[in-house]
Order: sequence, then C-alpha cells, then structure tokens
Amino acid sequence: MDNTLLIAVIAGLVILAVAAWFFLKQRRRTHLQKKFGPEYDRALVEEGDRKRAERELASREARVKRLEIRALAPEQRARFLESWQRAQADFVDAPAQAIEEADRLVTRLMETLGYPVAKFEQRAADVSVDHPHVVENYRTARDLAIESRRGTVNTESQRQAMVHYRALFEDLLETRADHEVEVRR
Repeated sequence: MDNTLLIAVIAGLVILAVAAWFFLKQRRRTHLQKKFGPEYDRALVEEGDRKRAERELASREARVKRLEIRALAPEQRARFLESWQRAQADFVDAPAQAIEEADRLVTRLMETLGYPVAKFEQRAADVSVDHPHVVENYRTARDLAIESRRGTVNTESQRQAMVHYRALFEDLLETRADHEVEVRR
C-alpha cells in the first residue's frame, strides 16, 4: 500500500508540475501577445517558429528594461514639436529633404529618450517594446525614405513616408491626443 501511495503522490506531483509549466508558458505567451500586439504576429512570421519568436520578443523586452528611457522635459518636447512642424511645412517645397529631416528628427528624439540609435533594425526592435502599434510605421517610413533618396517614389509615397514618421513621432512624444483635439477644432 505504501508503494501505491508513493506512486500516486509522485504522479500527482508530475501532473501538477506539467500543468504549472503549461500555465506559465500560456501566461508568458498572453503577456507577449498583449505587450507586442501586431509585432508579435510579425515576429512569428519572421522567426518561422513560435518558440523562437517569443524568445526574441522576451529578449527585446529584457534589453529595453535595462535601458534608461526617460521622459522629455517640457522645453525639449516643445523644441521637438517645433522642429517637426518645420519639417512638415518644408514638405510642400522639398518633399525629399523633409523626409530626410523627419528621419533625423525621429532618430534624435529616440536618442534623447534613451534608446540606442546605432543600427536601424535594433532601433526598430527596441521601439517595438514600448510602441508596438507604430513600429511598422517606422519600418515603412524608412523603406519609403530610402526609395525617395533613390528617386524612385512619387509624391504620394513621399507623403505616406511623412505620415508614417508622424505616427511614430507622435507616439514617442505621446501627442496623439493633443493632435486629435487640434484636428477637431
């Protein structure tokens, strides 16, 4: 009887451990899906495997957690907004130059906030942790900016680049609500 009881207890512990493992795995997956939103799906496609994709996203999250991301001082925020408004106004006369300025401005803003800016792919990965819903805008804007430099895009594509840069810029500055109020006025 003692052996039967011992086997039952061990079997129960094994079942409990397996259930806990599945629960933690599902909890991690749910966390990553909520945190990264569309970036989670992109990572799945890019990595081709759920386990590798989740490992990559968790690695990004841990990396960004170690960074010292800081808020902007009100005067810094005002300067960035003023610079953005100038870049947007310049688009009418010089769209290619305005796109280049938008790219530089977004990079400078990211650097000021505390994101490393050495390589584009790393910037996009880092930004995806805190701004997963606009990081694809950043990638698209960057691709269109490169095409603009080559002279292979039309004005509408250049306009789209500015729109995509603006989405990231506003999210980084957290001004989307301010902008919506302005538009309604």
